Amino acid sequence: MEPTDRTTTAATGVAPPGAPPPGGVTSAATARAYAESVARARWHGSGRGVREEDVVDLLLVVSELVTNAIRHGDGLAGFEVRTTDDGMWIAVHDHSAVVPRAAYAFPTQHRGSGYGWPLVARLARDIAVEPRPGGGKTISVLVPLRGARA
Repeated sequence: MEPTDRTTTAATGVAPPGAPPPGGVTSAATARAYAESVARARWHGSGRGVREEDVVDLLLVVSELVTNAIRHGDGLAGFEVRTTDDGMWIAVHDHSAVVPRAAYAFPTQHRGSGYGWPLVARLARDIAVEPRPGGGKTISVLVPLRGARA
């Protein structure tokens, strides 16, 4: 991808300063660091920076999606981020075609585990689960990010 489309990927993108090297997103920790560095680089250019509470939301969503791909999706197949005018678009690719049950209905009861999907549903929007052409699936979300107050 061209750097001008503001998309960066773990495998082929151009990482901003402080981000892990391309191909280096293999865990929730490296995905969080990568996403945070992209967000801060983008909003730093606004002269105001990004709101810290929005960065916390971004890191929680990234953690949940990447961890779920590793634990329940037969492994992480790719990770992408793209800044938009509204925030940060995230796509997590895994190797499993199984769609999370909660993807179609927000859970109304909690059975002791599985806080991740409800958390993602509350903090992100434009959630999509799509099959990948070569197998597996992609879960993509938009996490709203706002400029810091002056």
